[in-house]
Amino acid sequence: MDLKGAKALITGGSGGIGKGIAAALKRKGSDVVITGRKRESLEATAAELGVGSIQGDAGVEADAMRAVASFVEQHGRIDILVNNAGFGYFAPLVDMELERMEAVYRTNVFGAFLMAREAARHFVRQESGNLINISSTSGLKGGRGSTAYSSSKFALRGMTECWRDELRRHNVRVMLVNPSEVLTSFSSVAGYDQQASEKKLRASEIADAIVGALEIDDRGFIPEFAVFATNPF
Repeated sequence: MDLKGAKALITGGSGGIGKGIAAALKRKGSDVVITGRKRESLEATAAELGVGSIQGDAGVEADAMRAVASFVEQHGRIDILVNNAGFGYFAPLVDMELERMEAVYRTNVFGAFLMAREAARHFVRQESGNLINISSTSGLKGGRGSTAYSSSKFALRGMTECWRDELRRHNVRVMLVNPSEVLTSFSSVAGYDQQASEKKLRASEIADAIVGALEIDDRGFIPEFAVFATNPF
């Protein structure tokens, strides 16, 4: 697709991968709007990048509905939805708290579902659209302490496969992106230390891969791909 003038809505766009994707699409000439829960950081990022913003929580149905409706009202259509909002909670099974597990699912699974549902209603009417779900390599292989996060990304992968099968007949491209470790604030929010390294991925690598996937002619698409650091060791 031609990204110039494309209408793109990105959840979790205040920082990290979401911010990187917003910046990359903006450089390509897309009309970009980011969403996020924290108004101050959201508006600061929007001002820095020169993009629009809609404050709200993707995991709250009313917020998700309002975000997509407001976006379409402003731009007339929606060409790209990037479901990027998400966070992690890591603990051994015997120490896990139900409330924190539910919170992860509220954003990573239900938030993605709500935003996708609202956007898909427009995609189907338009007979076009691009739905990109940001998952993780943790959604390909579970690991100790990762019950909440990994299982939420496994769920996202399953939903993506269902949506892809439903929406292809409406010319909608549904893609799943599985980044490996990326240097963002994810680790500090999740409660563990991340070792910085020039060899590790930045948000820009994920964004560049997504731009490349979107720019493939609309007759084809990449259903799923992972992005790894070449040599992070």
